[in-house]
Amino acid sequence: MTPILQIQALNKNFGTLQILKNVNVEIESGDFLVLVGPSGCGKSTLLNCIAGLEPVTSGQVAIDGRNMNEISPKDRDIAMVFQSYALYPTMSVAKNITFGMRVRGIDKQTQQEKLAEVSRQLQIEPLLNRRPAQLSGGQRQRVAMGRALVRDPKLFLFDEPLSNLDAKLRVEMRNEIKKLHHNLNATMVYVTHDQIEAMTLATKIVVLKDGLVQQIGTPAEIYLRPANLFVADFMGSPAMNLVTAQTRKNGRGTELVIERPAGEPLRLLDKKARNLPDRVVLGIRPEDITEAAFGSGKNVHITACDVDVVEPAGADTFVLLSLSGKEVTARLKAETRAAAGESMDFAFNMEKASYFDVESGERIN
Repeated sequence: MTPILQIQALNKNFGTLQILKNVNVEIESGDFLVLVGPSGCGKSTLLNCIAGLEPVTSGQVAIDGRNMNEISPKDRDIAMVFQSYALYPTMSVAKNITFGMRVRGIDKQTQQEKLAEVSRQLQIEPLLNRRPAQLSGGQRQRVAMGRALVRDPKLFLFDEPLSNLDAKLRVEMRNEIKKLHHNLNATMVYVTHDQIEAMTLATKIVVLKDGLVQQIGTPAEIYLRPANLFVADFMGSPAMNLVTAQTRKNGRGTELVIERPAGEPLRLLDKKARNLPDRVVLGIRPEDITEAAFGSGKNVHITACDVDVVEPAGADTFVLLSLSGKEVTARLKAETRAAAGESMDFAFNMEKASYFDVESGERIN
């Protein structure tokens, strides 16, 4: 089966500055690909290369098996939704949505049928006679999506479409986009710097840093088995805890020795870890450090730690500990009795531990 989108050895330069470096990605029809990374990592440039808005320096973009390098954006069978909405201010909502169809000479009956269908999907039927200036940010975003939906293209491209919306509306629109993807079985490529957006929307994530692909995988793969320290730190809120540890082998597994500000080092036993180097960076998610009473399993290590800070956050309480010169976050239940300045027992789920090379930052388990 031919991938619907195939990016091969793609490089993009602006003058002497290389923005994208040997990018290789492919997705199947119906996938939801999210390009995520910090500002300036090249994700919007990559989207523009897929759209044909930027020419590639070398490499290839293929859509449905066809090389697109020399094909203009209008002939690529794509629809793009921009961060700025890009609506025509003098046109009604209905005319904004049908504008592309009118330009392409599609008959009026088909235009009206498509308009009715997408306005029902997006719940914007009462807005069709309004102008963009009379709409809220969320309504404008729906109209921009409607204009893309009537195209029925091979690829939908979204360039940070929710970044202008407030937090509550972002969540609502995120859910709308997810439902659309499911209902239409459409193929979508979506750019965001928000890793929560990436995790909730994607079937496949590409993590970029400085124009280089750091990892490609499902949300679960990216979250549970980050390929390197950058991905481990970037994906997840709060981020994965990353602390340097000395390793000691014993008959029951590997002991990790972690310095503390005062007193004896923290010693954690991982019963499954084998053949680790003498020094590693241990990665463990906040939800894998819990109150001792809730820790269970064959590879859970329970030990006492001093509590530095307690942060109630509604459904959870975050507790901060100091280990190896770093702030480490534990995610506890809302009703926890943890108190700053006191010692309490914590359960470390070593089954979920990640290990990274101290020098290269690459995953080693």
